[in-house]
Amino acid sequence: MMKIVLSIFIFIATTATYAQNATALLKEVSTKVRSYDNVQIEFKYNLNNQKERVNQDTRGDVTLSGDNYILNMLGLTRMFDGTSIYTIVSEDEEVTISSFNSEDEKDITPSEMLTFYESGYDSKMGLVETIKGRKIQFVKLTPIDSDAEIKKIYLGIDKKTKHIYKLIQIDSKGTKYTLTVQSFKTNLPLSKTLFTFNEATYAKKGYYINKLD
Repeated sequence: MMKIVLSIFIFIATTATYAQNATALLKEVSTKVRSYDNVQIEFKYNLNNQKERVNQDTRGDVTLSGDNYILNMLGLTRMFDGTSIYTIVSEDEEVTISSFNSEDEKDITPSEMLTFYESGYDSKMGLVETIKGRKIQFVKLTPIDSDAEIKKIYLGIDKKTKHIYKLIQIDSKGTKYTLTVQSFKTNLPLSKTLFTFNEATYAKKGYYINKLD
């Protein structure tokens, strides 16, 4: 009986330590991300649903500076200058301009995707994997909201740089979304006008400018 009780206490203590270690690691990662003037990431994105026999790969890149960003993915460019969001679709020669609403859950900036784990999740240390010679520590995140669409999240963190290397999300339908960082550059000499949208330039090219209220 005593052995069983001791085993239970050891299990509880170990679980608590893993949670504390995960929390400390995530805090270290977010602190480091926020210390940079800007970040430029090239990534690979995979959507996989074995049941539906769907497996799609795409690539993209994003440049972040504070809340401002430029995201290139799936043939479109999405830019945020701190006030408005600009979605540029070159194939259709169209630009959609919309106001940013901080209270709208859909308006989550890519910069927040690097620190989304700071609240709303229970965290637990996972496995350590060696990927291309790098030690990647995985942290399992479970949404506190049981009704959340995303049920499981695995965040892979480079143990040396403390940068996010991989993000795996699994939703209620079993669809798996994997984002793998191909390159992570920081504090680049960015142009002062990088996040400035020049409407006249696109109008001159014949783009349709769609302004939403």
